[in-house]
Amino acid sequence: MKKFLKWFFPGLLVGLLIYWGFEKALVLTSTNSFCMSCHIHPEADNSWKRSTHYETRSGYRIACVECHLPPKGEGYLIEKAKTGLRDLWSYWTKDSASFDWVERRRLENAREYTYESSCLKCHENLFPLTLSKEGADAHLYYKQTKKTPDLHCINCHLNAGHYIEGYTHGSNKTFGQVSSAPKEIFTEPAKVTKFESFTEKIPGSSVSFRMIAIPGGRFLMGSPPDEPYRRSDEGPVREVQVSPFFMGEIEVTWDEYLAFYAQTAAEGRSTDTEGIRSKGASADVDAITGPTPPYGQPDQGWGMGQRPAISMTYHAAETYCRWLSKVTGKTYRLPTEAEWEYACRGGTTTPYFFPGDPEKFQRTGFKARILKNDTTVINSYVIYRDNSGLRTHLPERVKPNPFGLKNMLGNVAEFCSDWYQPDAFAQYPEGLIIDPKGPESGEEHVVRGGSYLDMAGRTRCAARDNTKTEEWLKTDPQMPKSIWWYSDCFYVGFRVVCEFDEKTGNTESGNQ
Repeated sequence: MKKFLKWFFPGLLVGLLIYWGFEKALVLTSTNSFCMSCHIHPEADNSWKRSTHYETRSGYRIACVECHLPPKGEGYLIEKAKTGLRDLWSYWTKDSASFDWVERRRLENAREYTYESSCLKCHENLFPLTLSKEGADAHLYYKQTKKTPDLHCINCHLNAGHYIEGYTHGSNKTFGQVSSAPKEIFTEPAKVTKFESFTEKIPGSSVSFRMIAIPGGRFLMGSPPDEPYRRSDEGPVREVQVSPFFMGEIEVTWDEYLAFYAQTAAEGRSTDTEGIRSKGASADVDAITGPTPPYGQPDQGWGMGQRPAISMTYHAAETYCRWLSKVTGKTYRLPTEAEWEYACRGGTTTPYFFPGDPEKFQRTGFKARILKNDTTVINSYVIYRDNSGLRTHLPERVKPNPFGLKNMLGNVAEFCSDWYQPDAFAQYPEGLIIDPKGPESGEEHVVRGGSYLDMAGRTRCAARDNTKTEEWLKTDPQMPKSIWWYSDCFYVGFRVVCEFDEKTGNTESGNQ
């Protein structure tokens, strides 16, 4: 017994000292100052100090680890060790000045470093008395679909921990109210009397855009079986003849889309003809209801102007074309898949409309690192994952294709009017196909061109994709969900086509 007591008390003391030291180490390594000894990001520090988590109503200041680690007892020690080792390695091997903080705070990245369980630990009551009805509806949706992948508190509260300039939480009532110096307001659209490129003018606005005359012709739609990165839905290759049409030089910009929004927005717009005339458009536009205010900031804070408009639904893009047809007196619509690929290729038959092998444009993977692929050529024509900074860019950054069209590949993917079917090309009959319009029915529509998120292999002329309506509206907290705005898709836009008909100088079409 004496021998036991001889070792027991010293052992107990040593154990208590170890436990005390361990707890002390946990506390010391969980302070903001300790975190910032490795995370030398002045912008992140400043944005935290401007956030609601720094100056809370109760006076309590939220620490780094309270958001970026799970609560104790829920894998806290394991995640702390993993995070610490990762951060230490980055501190030793990387230059903190090279980190793109703006990119790191994107929702897709923020989800990886913020724990939902930590949000709920502090915010136990999701329905406080001060919560608005809109907020209650959003929180009810969250409770009902809590197990949905990608549904996270920061989907709606992205700026809670780090302030984001211009960030909007909830319905964006002021969206589209852009103040600028007075400009010429167009009273008439462009008059087109023959088949040549023209500059369209939107009546009631100062917005104009270039339309390129695309001559009709034949081409091989799809990709051959040996094309790198080819997918099965890109074939079999079909010979297609396309009639002449006009196509937007660039993707529909925010300037163009906001002209539509200002003249047709559903909230705050009179439905009588006087209300329409006050917007500068014709009374005929009254038949077209426009978008409701978006939830949040559709441009993701990247800027509007001549950047491509994003996050609108396929329904919104179609409605825009109907509105544009009304105010200009022409026939505007989304391109068919055949028109889109024909215009994209510009008479070429290779994977891109410029020289190059898709495999040699890839920058990721072991082989690419060894070969150190040269991407100079593709960088001058395409905005894609390797040169985009994972956001949209202005059209002047790239060179046009042989038809004079910019950003046909990359920047944002583009809606086509066709229903999507994986075997759509196989459904066409053998021989020459004239002006195909795709399957008669479907659930999703074709998307073409790839985007700033895609690698080089997915920005080929023949690469196909499709809308994913349910997935792209997964985190929309509104009930019912918006028919105008996607909550989870910021890489798709659209480009308009104007038909070469009797309204645009085609006398033959008027006599048919």
